Amino acid sequence: MATMDEMEEELKCPVCGSFYREPIILPCSHNICLACARNILVQTPDAESPQSSRASGSGVSDYDYLDLDKMSLYSEADSGYGSYGGFVSAPTTPCQKSPNGVRVFPPSVPQPPPQHHLLQHPGSLPPIPRNSCITCPQCHRSLILDERGLRGFAKNRVLEGVVDRYQQSKAAALKCQLCEKSPKEATVMCEQCDVFYCDSCRLRCHPPRGPLAKHRLVPPAQGRISRRASPRKISTCTEHELENLSMYCVQCKMPVCYQCLEEGKHGTHEVKALGAMWKLHKGQLSQALTGLSDRATEAKEFLVQLRNMVQHIQENGVEFEACLVAQCDALIEALNRRKAQLLSRVNKEHEHKLMVVRDQISHCTVKLRQTTGLMEYCLEVIKENDPSGFLQISDALIRRVHMTESQWGKGTLTPRMTSDFDLTLDSGPLLQTIHQLDFVQMKVPAAPMLQLEECCTQNNSATLSWKQPPLSTIAVEGYILELDDGSGGAFREVYVGTETICTVDGLHFMSMYKSRVKAFNASGAGQYSKTLIMQTSDIAWFTFDPVSAHPDIIFSNNNLTVTCSSYDDRVVLGSAAFSRGVHYWEMTVDRYDNHPDPTFGVARGDVLKDVMLGKDDKAWAMYVDNNRSWFMHNNSHTNRTDGGISKGATIGVLLDFTRGLLIFLINDEQQGPVAFEGLEGNYYPAISLNRNVQVTLHTGLPIPDFYTPGEADPNGSVC
Repeated sequence: MATMDEMEEELKCPVCGSFYREPIILPCSHNICLACARNILVQTPDAESPQSSRASGSGVSDYDYLDLDKMSLYSEADSGYGSYGGFVSAPTTPCQKSPNGVRVFPPSVPQPPPQHHLLQHPGSLPPIPRNSCITCPQCHRSLILDERGLRGFAKNRVLEGVVDRYQQSKAAALKCQLCEKSPKEATVMCEQCDVFYCDSCRLRCHPPRGPLAKHRLVPPAQGRISRRASPRKISTCTEHELENLSMYCVQCKMPVCYQCLEEGKHGTHEVKALGAMWKLHKGQLSQALTGLSDRATEAKEFLVQLRNMVQHIQENGVEFEACLVAQCDALIEALNRRKAQLLSRVNKEHEHKLMVVRDQISHCTVKLRQTTGLMEYCLEVIKENDPSGFLQISDALIRRVHMTESQWGKGTLTPRMTSDFDLTLDSGPLLQTIHQLDFVQMKVPAAPMLQLEECCTQNNSATLSWKQPPLSTIAVEGYILELDDGSGGAFREVYVGTETICTVDGLHFMSMYKSRVKAFNASGAGQYSKTLIMQTSDIAWFTFDPVSAHPDIIFSNNNLTVTCSSYDDRVVLGSAAFSRGVHYWEMTVDRYDNHPDPTFGVARGDVLKDVMLGKDDKAWAMYVDNNRSWFMHNNSHTNRTDGGISKGATIGVLLDFTRGLLIFLINDEQQGPVAFEGLEGNYYPAISLNRNVQVTLHTGLPIPDFYTPGEADPNGSVC
């Protein structure tokens, strides 16, 4: 369980390194002792102190740091503090360092006051020189004080109370109140009985049974703190010292009094009741602590895991050494001269693993101690009954809690080293090669991990990405990617190489593909990854393909519109090939001059490109003029049908691989009977045209309503 000792760092001033004494809150939400604040004041020249940068500790929203940065008050080159360049009011004094490593200038020698100066009240602090500037020793933000000086900064009574309670808890040990002679040191306190007990008196006078079983026993230090819990203090306004703080300015994020609302700059701001905001911010801090507590719990479990890894590394190291000794003892005398060298390598690997894990344990322990200290401090702050004091520091604490939680991010709680020894002794070499005996890598690579967020399909292409497991140290020479046929068949290799991402084109549409990958090295191939099932698109989106088209084809509209520069017919294919499913696409006639015969259909990839589509045996098409159409394949014309096209006409192509049919439509009406049957294999959408025609392709369309599954009737129409 975390102790209050881990909170001590939160209770020390960054300047003097001691517990806070009369802490004040700077506008940046950091704290500093009042005396230390006076010690690090820097006086600035009147001519270079812009009025816009004057402010006090109350209500400074942006701290007016921009103007100060322009005057180079703080030098990023040496991370120290200095006065303005060219302004020297006293001999230069070297800076000092506080116990926490913060650079601090000692106070300048005060000038003697003029004779007519009024006498100061005994015990009062000397006045702050005009144009004094203070720089936060933690975030290095600077601020020019107004006429109130350090009195303009609010006192952090919550922090002061926590420091007081912490120091009291570290005082002399509490004694048992029931020991008759020399009292022993108390070990518990009963909150109900209000009595401190040692172990023997607790067992004798406060047994854990009967009515006493319900009493709450706490550590003595906690009991002392609960006894001394102070009543809620009433805070007064720093602007109006006779007024109590009773409201909270939402815009300035600070408690205010009624006079601030009536006379001050908060009159037009949104204000809320102090008690309500106190409870709200306590709830926010408690909620933030819940997340941080979860991170601390994970860190503790992680430390246990690391300590177990130390034990496993030691056990595995001992086991490996024993195996190595047994193998070496089984060989001839020449092996004994080599054995010492091999053992030395094992020990180095052993020590390296231990060093890495122990270093991670040390690093994580320090971070956990800081996190626990912040948690304890926040819990103590929550116990405070001073609303205004709490609200003065709650925002900063909430930010710190969130920031600390974010530091326990991804990768922080992951071991940097595996406990396995990836070394295996090969005892097969012959005696004459005994002087070359060495460790060789005999393990095959681990199964790769598919990166699901990067795996996807588009149309009939699939992209897969993978990586090796994070802790795998076995060398990989390459990968083998395998896919099935999209119908549940056997896997086949589609890629072999060193890349960890691959796109496979030319798959079937409307298909479910299983994919897997494995790694290999000189020792062989490892296990397969988990099988990933990927589905290609049901509806195809494609364009005309300028790569495979005849050079006379002219493309526009992102390759969706084509025409031709020649009077002869030229062929252009679609960018996607079909081999499975039912597909439908349309083409609209944008220009139709002199009654040409454009041809629409499907073709193999090696179809002739300089003749009308359908002239060879690699295309199945319909050519049409302004009055009639014909189906054509291998230069055979069939099924003349009345009805032609003109400008604005729409030609549809329906390709059904489930029944091997090709059907054509003109203006949403089937043109003639079923054009072709028994189609199998890969087919590209295709057209041929000359310079008198221009068409635009439309894809991703649903199947026409008239087309339903069924058999073709004797007359050739689709049922």
